[in-house]
Amino acid sequence: MKRIIAVILSAALLCTSFAACGQKEAQPMKKLVLSEVTHSIFYAAQYVAINEGYFAEEGLEIELVNAGGADKVMTSVLTGAADIGFAGAEACVYVYLQGKEDYPKVFAQLTKCDGSFLVGREPAENFDWASLKGSTILPGRKGGMPYMTLLYALNKNGLEVGRDVFFNDTIQFNAMTGAFLSGEGDYVTVFEPSATDIEMQNKGYILASVGEAGGEVPYTTYFAQQNFDADTLQKFTNAIAKGQKFVSEKSAAEIAAAIAPSFPETDIAVIETVVQRYKDIDAFSATPVMTEDAFNRIIDIVRNAGEIGAEDVVPFSAIIDNSYAEKAE
Repeated sequence: MKRIIAVILSAALLCTSFAACGQKEAQPMKKLVLSEVTHSIFYAAQYVAINEGYFAEEGLEIELVNAGGADKVMTSVLTGAADIGFAGAEACVYVYLQGKEDYPKVFAQLTKCDGSFLVGREPAENFDWASLKGSTILPGRKGGMPYMTLLYALNKNGLEVGRDVFFNDTIQFNAMTGAFLSGEGDYVTVFEPSATDIEMQNKGYILASVGEAGGEVPYTTYFAQQNFDADTLQKFTNAIAKGQKFVSEKSAAEIAAAIAPSFPETDIAVIETVVQRYKDIDAFSATPVMTEDAFNRIIDIVRNAGEIGAEDVVPFSAIIDNSYAEKAE
């Protein structure tokens, strides 16, 4: 009897061993610190990639940090506080022009126009940019993309800052909404859901899309140090590409449901409205690949703002590495 029991136990142990061998060992998740310029529904594809498990499918765990400005995002990448930065490509341009050999490079694009909206204190059924004459606008930090694309849009509409309109650029990006609500400025440019939140409080009105007025540019991008692990960057870009595909193909309601966990304090109906607003102005990129023409428009905007000179040459290949985006699946 003891011999029979021993044989049965041995067989059971062998079966367990073979079963374990047949199973694929679970791979540990690689944690990445992602520093974002701000937290906005404008970046829907990124939150889809997080909430729908696209990063997890690539073996990545994302720790999201809101830096509150592109300059702070770049600082976090340069100091190693963040693995990947998420901000405008101009941040990499500035570092490149400082002559640093180890400047970060952009490896993926998420949005294709300015995502901010001009909010005023009074409604305007048929808004005209000329109506801004004599007013003061809170534009964000000088040298940042929100500031520069607003300036570009104003110039396109025949308005000159310092003569026709005035900028108060002393207020930090994350504090602009609060400053406007407390009485600073006549107008402010803010991202969603902040713009809609101001309207819901009956303390302001959305008047125009800065992105629509400024035109198409690769507005927000991902960048990392040039020696960062290539395999990890490819996996990261794969996840972003899946998020972009979801946003391109799904309705505003479906996208809102997917990103709602990233905006727990925002009503789902508001999220859906904001997503549709961004879809209407074609703000979301369908692919992480950046074109050279689009990059050159960024350079035009930065040069128009006086942040780089006519003599500053910034080659597309020096700042942008499309190799990951082109292979994303």
